[in-house]
Amino acid sequence: MSRSTAILMLLATALLWSAGGLLIKWVEWHPMAISGMRSAIAALFLVLLFRPRPVALNRYLLGGAIAYAVCVTTFVIANKLTSAANAIVLQYTAPVHVAFFGYWFLGERPRRVDWLTLAMALIGMTLFFMDDLTLGGLWGNLAALLSGVGFAWMALFLRKQKDADPIHSVILGNLLAAVIGLPFMFEHAPSVKGWIGLGALGIFQIGMAYALFSIAIRHVTALEALLIPIIEPILNPIWVLLLLGEKPGPLAMVGAVTIISAVTLRGLAPWLLKNRWAPAVPAPRKEG
Repeated sequence: MSRSTAILMLLATALLWSAGGLLIKWVEWHPMAISGMRSAIAALFLVLLFRPRPVALNRYLLGGAIAYAVCVTTFVIANKLTSAANAIVLQYTAPVHVAFFGYWFLGERPRRVDWLTLAMALIGMTLFFMDDLTLGGLWGNLAALLSGVGFAWMALFLRKQKDADPIHSVILGNLLAAVIGLPFMFEHAPSVKGWIGLGALGIFQIGMAYALFSIAIRHVTALEALLIPIIEPILNPIWVLLLLGEKPGPLAMVGAVTIISAVTLRGLAPWLLKNRWAPAVPAPRKEG
């Protein structure tokens, strides 16, 4: 698979992920029950899709599964206890962890363009959600930060398995999240609308999304795997704009342009540097 194809898959992943906040708030159920059922549906979907063969359990597979379970479970909790904006912004502190630990864990040294992209993206997200970031919802904010840690280490562990098959960690992580949420599923049953939302969450928002992510991460660095889908935080409010008619303010628009510029810069950087340092080819001389 080419790197450009992997980048397109990551952009599709971001599109699928971006529906999470809206769908999670749509389902009226305990957050742990939502997390567990969403992951149970996703695990079944991924098993049917990939039909994975049994493999020996190792520390990287297990580490990826635990990090995944932490990421998806705490993200649902965060969306129920704080605003969707808080949850997604604080979860996207993940690239900071990868930038610091990626070289030690994977031997993937961040380049100056990675640090520049990260700085621009964080500034953009701060501008985009400046009106929504508050000190309220402390536990929700803490859950979102923990989700960011899980997100980062999931990417590191999945990238560590680039020569194996990272989907095993994703399936096992969904099973762990399903078991964790099981005790909370017996209070009451969700409505028909809730089951539709759970199905969409399990099959598309994490099932199909992480199927694409687990394939793409074998062909990009761990930091790229988190920086490229960083457009997800601006897609969620776009759904709100389309469905509810809420328009972002001026700062949000500046933030959106900053994030898109950062991702575009990071994607074009290898091509720009290659062409900048490529030796000049003299034009052919005409004969006669």
